[in-house]
Amino acid sequence: MTGRRLGRAGATAALVFTAGCFATRSDVRVLQGDILSFRTEAARADSARARQIASVVAALGTVADSARATSDRLSRFQGDTRGDLRSIQQQLLQIQELTGQSQRRLQELRADMEARAQQPVPSPVAPAPGDSAVVAPVQAAPGPNQLYQLAYDQLRRGSYSAARAGFEELLRLYPTSELAPDAQINIAEAYAAEGIAASADSAYAAVVSKYPRSMRAPTGLYKLALSMARQGRRADARTAMDRVVREYPTSDEADLAREWLRTNR
Repeated sequence: MTGRRLGRAGATAALVFTAGCFATRSDVRVLQGDILSFRTEAARADSARARQIASVVAALGTVADSARATSDRLSRFQGDTRGDLRSIQQQLLQIQELTGQSQRRLQELRADMEARAQQPVPSPVAPAPGDSAVVAPVQAAPGPNQLYQLAYDQLRRGSYSAARAGFEELLRLYPTSELAPDAQINIAEAYAAEGIAASADSAYAAVVSKYPRSMRAPTGLYKLALSMARQGRRADARTAMDRVVREYPTSDEADLAREWLRTNR
């Protein structure tokens, strides 16, 4: 419609300009009407385009707002997740500490029972002629629980060399004792407390190689990984943490290793 009116207005204008004085007032009025109509249509079309542009801009604004809202929700979710993971990690550490306290108390009771069971027993000595029988006490060797408790007491006091000697004696006398993995990891702890990292790492690794099915194996491997990380051996630490997750997936140390791997990429 606008094109036809524009063509008509153009034709009329051409007629006016070519015919000169022969154009009538009627022709001029027609030309003016067509121009006015063209301007009205153009204004209407511009208004429609303006509304379309405004609609598109509004839609883009809505999309941008939605994207920002989604991003905000994702950020809050990630923050909440990190907070939950930290809370879980703290709870695991608390449980480990409580479990350790219970185990130490049980160990003390076992050591006390061993000590009572191994009280010196009378041993008859052949008497001299005319003398009555003489009874000499026989001292039994300390059991694994006694040795462990004595060595652990030294470790708590900071007597690391004496503690290691006690744990090593336990391993020598009772290599198959259920306390052997604990003794081995405490040897590593004594070295670590003295700052002898290489010896501590070897002792931690020995827990895994000697007692791979024990509950202390994931602890030894996890602490070995932490020791490597403190020494700046990040690649070795990641390898050890991966082993904890892969070989001991249901252990508490596996959860700690996953968190370490997530935050140390």
